[in-house]
Order: sequence, then C-alpha cells, then structure tokens
Amino acid sequence: MKRTLLLATVATVVAGSAIAQDNVVNVYNWSDYIAEDTIEKFEAATGIKVVYDVFDSNEVLEAKMLTGSSGYDVVVPTSDFLQRQIAAGAYQPLDKSKLPNLANMDADLMAGAAVYDADNEYATIYMWGTTGIGYNVGAIAERLGEDYEVNSWDLVFNPEIVSKLADCGVTMLDAPTEILPAAMNYLGLDPRSTNKADFEAGAALLESVRPHVRYFHSSQYINDLANGDVCVSVGWSGDVFQALYRAEESENGVEIGYVIPDEGALQWFDMLAIPVDAPHSDNAHTFINFIMDAQITADITNYVWYANGNAASMPMVDPEITSDPGIFPTEAASAKLWSSKVYDARTDRVVTRLWTKVKTGQ
Repeated sequence: MKRTLLLATVATVVAGSAIAQDNVVNVYNWSDYIAEDTIEKFEAATGIKVVYDVFDSNEVLEAKMLTGSSGYDVVVPTSDFLQRQIAAGAYQPLDKSKLPNLANMDADLMAGAAVYDADNEYATIYMWGTTGIGYNVGAIAERLGEDYEVNSWDLVFNPEIVSKLADCGVTMLDAPTEILPAAMNYLGLDPRSTNKADFEAGAALLESVRPHVRYFHSSQYINDLANGDVCVSVGWSGDVFQALYRAEESENGVEIGYVIPDEGALQWFDMLAIPVDAPHSDNAHTFINFIMDAQITADITNYVWYANGNAASMPMVDPEITSDPGIFPTEAASAKLWSSKVYDARTDRVVTRLWTKVKTGQ
C-alpha cells in the first residue's frame, strides 16, 4: 500500500514538474531592450514564466537559428537577417488567430517590414530605428569648436576630423552589414550594393580611420557614452538615447546628442519571430500578443527610447520621444534612409573577410 502510494506521489510530482516546465516561454532578445517591468507584468497576467536571455549581434543569433534546437520560443532578429533565416526554414508562420493585437500595428510600417517577410507571415515589428551617430556635445565642442555642427558622417569617416577625437574615444558597432554600407554611402556608392569593389572601397575608408577607433562593440558604448568614457559612437538610435537618459539620471554633466547624418542612414526593423522548433509555441504567441498590447509597447518605448510599430501605442508614448527627430525621423531625413540588403553566401564571405581586416588592422 505504501509502495503504491509512493509511486502515485512520484507520478504526481513528475507530472506536475512537466506541467511547470511547459508553462514557460524562452525569450532571446537584444540587450537593454525591454522595460524593467515588462516580464513581471507578463508573468502576473498569464502565469507563464519567462526565461530571458540576451545577445548583442545578429550574427550571434543567426548562428543559433541556423544550427537549430536553440530551445528558444521567441527571438528578435533584424529584418534582413530574418529574411535570410526564413529562407533557411528557421521560423514557423505566425498563427494570427492567436494575435488579436496585430490590429494595433501601423499598416505602413508593417508594409515596410513585409519587404523582408511577405505578408508579415513569420514576424511582427518589435521596435525600429536608425544607425547613426551618438556624441558627447561638450567633448566635440572642445575639440572641433563651439560652432561645429554634427550633421555628417565626416565626424567618423573623415580622417582629419576623427583623428582630433581619438583621445576622447570613438567607437563603432561590431556590425559589418551596417558599418560597411554606411562607409560606402559616404563615398557616394550605393549602400545596398553587393559589388565586391564597393565593399573594398568602404573597407579601405574604414581602414583609414581605424587607428582612431577605440573599439568595435554593439552594447558597451551605451554606458561608455553615458559616463563620458567615449565621445563618439556609431550606434543604434535607441541605444544612444538610453545613454542620454542614463547621463541625465546620474546628473554627471555629460550631454549626449544623436544625429541621422545628412548623407543618410540605415533604417532597420527588429522583429518578433518564433523558431520552427520552439518548444512552447502557444506561449510564444501569448508573449508576442502581450508585447503588442498598446500600453505594453508604449511602456517599452518610453523606457528604451526606440520607435515602435504600434500605432495604438502612440498616444501613450512620451511626447519628448515622439517629437524627437532622432527617434521618429523627419520627412526629409526619412527620404534618405536606406534598408538592408540580404547577402548571399559569397557576399557574406567577402564582407566577413574585409571586416576582420578592418577590426584587426591586418
């Protein structure tokens, strides 16, 4: 009798453990890219536990997605990487019947994202932004003059100018598919070109300023800008605004600016997607739908200072954010934005080889 009871108890515990393990959603998102209370609110509203991991480059995410069996339920690839990963069979189509909050999304922005994902079949917009220049206002004025206007890629791609800033710290994203096209655009070349000679020209420009670049990293610059440890960072719009916010909060006297250069910049979309082998697909849909709630999206934008694609959230987004042209570009600036190009394997090899040479200086 005791043995039977013990076996029944063990079976109940095991079953309960299995249920508990199923009541989870494994999320893989960019670092510093969600409001402080989003996960807590989701868990309270749904009873689903969130296991939340972070990355800081599309290349890291792509390696996991193309290898398969990542264990993640929701991931956040940038639109061009998403397109390539869809072609590789990495994602499952969204079950839109489980996503009523899709009705909140901005139709024009979703149409823009559909360039990478026809009919938005596999993903929806999380946040979007631009890749431009963050800078320390005081440090730039001190080295280039009070009347120097930061409005051009000259600040980082003109050796004569960037050399004057090396002492206060210049950084760039470790993102070859963003930095090389920006250099190409500065040279008057098509930033969406896949011509080997154009990539080589962009790499040569980067090599000419490489001695003045302190490091290439895709997250470290946020705190370094905020603390005044670096003075110029080619970075993502929202990250720079996070640095601005942190500097203001600490009252350390560091004033941060962000500019979309006059020559143009990359516009990108970060997308919520579900891996094809996600272990908790239903919970993944519940999480994505929760994120698309107007108030939740507004809370995230108000915290991370990134533009979102949720039209219903706009009345709840801080006017300081919606009115800032660095976050929501002007019509003139928008006209000069470009989208990413999806590279084939041969182009990838060219870009990787050139980028390694730029970073190492060899």
